[in-house]
This record gives sequence, C-alpha cells and structure tokens, in this order.
Amino acid sequence: MKLLTANFLSCAVKACKSSPLSFPLHFKDAELASKSVPYNPILLSNLLPRLDWPALVTSSSELGFTLPQQKPEITPFTPTSSEDGDAVMSGAGEEDEKTLRMLHKVLMETEVVEGKMVCGSCGFEYGIHQTVANFLLPSHLV
Repeated sequence: MKLLTANFLSCAVKACKSSPLSFPLHFKDAELASKSVPYNPILLSNLLPRLDWPALVTSSSELGFTLPQQKPEITPFTPTSSEDGDAVMSGAGEEDEKTLRMLHKVLMETEVVEGKMVCGSCGFEYGIHQTVANFLLPSHLV
C-alpha cells in the first residue's frame, strides 16, 4: 500500500464515522519497500492540493520520513520533457523541484508491504499483507 492511498482512508467501523480520531489511520509494525516509479511532477503538483497535509505528515513520520509541517506552495509551471524522457518543470524554482522529488519518493515509491493500520478512535487494526490492506470488517463492527 502506498502512503498516497493511506491519505484518503479512514476507519470503516460504523461507530467511528463521526470521530475525528478515525483519520488518519496509524501505521503499526510496517515493513517498507521501495519501488522505482517514473517521476511525474505534473501528477504530483495536481495531487498536492488534494492531500490532507497534516495527516500526511503524521503518517510519514510514523514510517520514518520527515516532511515540512506546512504544505509547500508549488510555483505554476509548464510541463516539458527532458532528454531521458522524464517530465520536468519549466519555470519552476529549484526548491519546488526538490520538494516534488521528495514527495515523489514518499508518496509514489514507498510501499508498506506488511503491517497494520490502526484506528485512533476504536483501535481496530486493518492488516496489510503483500501491499494490500484488508478493510473487511467482522460482522459485529459493520
């Protein structure tokens, strides 16, 4: 499971729907792997406004990554291609490029292979096995 996916998930237990503690789910006993993914600054710059930044900072710190406390403001850019075929940002500052590369590593290339995601409200643990989270609930929690 990618950290990007976790940024959009909350506890599915009915009693947790109204609790602010049900989001974000917290990683526990996470085993990480890195998978090479082509860098796409256009995708990242379009995702950035949709991310819940405080939840991303919390989740990433639980996995050993450090993100800035404030959501970065990325300068508008014109997409172009580099000689190696990667999308690059024309007109963007060096700091924006550095920030997007860091986000790419955390959001796109880092996967939780094994572990659990735990609800801060009810404590229910969702297992992650071979990068797939199991969100099926026992009948008494539905």
